[in-house]
Amino acid sequence: MRMAIERTLFIMNNKPLKPAETLDACIEIGVGKANSSIPRLFVLGILAGAFIAFAAQGSNMAAFNLISSPDTFGIGKVLQGALFAPGLVMVILAGGELFTGNVLMLTSLAEKKITAGQLLRNWVIVYLGNLVGSVLIAYLVSVTGQWAGGAALLGGMTVKIAAGKTSLSFGAAFVLGILCNWLVCTAVWMSFAAESFIGKIFGIFLPIWLFVTSGFEHSIANMYYIPAGIFAKGTEAFVQASGLAPDALATLTWSGFFVSNLIPVTLGNIVGGGLFIALAYWFSFKKA
Repeated sequence: MRMAIERTLFIMNNKPLKPAETLDACIEIGVGKANSSIPRLFVLGILAGAFIAFAAQGSNMAAFNLISSPDTFGIGKVLQGALFAPGLVMVILAGGELFTGNVLMLTSLAEKKITAGQLLRNWVIVYLGNLVGSVLIAYLVSVTGQWAGGAALLGGMTVKIAAGKTSLSFGAAFVLGILCNWLVCTAVWMSFAAESFIGKIFGIFLPIWLFVTSGFEHSIANMYYIPAGIFAKGTEAFVQASGLAPDALATLTWSGFFVSNLIPVTLGNIVGGGLFIALAYWFSFKKA
């Protein structure tokens, strides 16, 4: 009993960092990331991509029947968001390198603790690792037969989600990417501020829940969603279950994945997390 009380008091007294202190922590974390070896960054990038893909698949499995109906669409998105949040929790707490979170390394660049070359080196290696991890999980799930669940409605929703993402205009995908990583980087920022394990989980959970429920675009999550849809598109039962006409599926290709979605969403993610979190806080507590 005494140990439980002492542990509770420790958690209660473990106050979060103030924003200026969080900025200092973020800068130093960015320096460490910039100096990490290529093999380490790539392997941790694969793990992070896999964690996000697991969250995407799990949230789809839980909410596909709700999202399929206009009457329960909003509830489905709420459930989907709640079950997607563990993906970033695993990345931060288990260990992983996630491109969208590493946009916060712009604080280290602004403070002149790292060079532009170091920043781009990290981003490229981690981005490729995220891509490998996400597509790997999409492929492995595709051979399990899981998408046949719910009378093939899960497979149909997998196709429908992917087709919706590749049919976005460049401008819409870009802005949705901004809004997404504004929240994702807020979640990572809050995890830096929290001192306790539970505090980090809550700091991550709420913004991620909000971004998924809102339907914003996350480049790394899309590295699972769209390849999964392309793999599922090869099964006629899933195409029929999606309810989409052939012309609506025309953009669901590998070129559509990279050109129509991944490029604008990635650029939006950089702006959202970089401008509105990393540089905004650096300007507020360092420059200004």
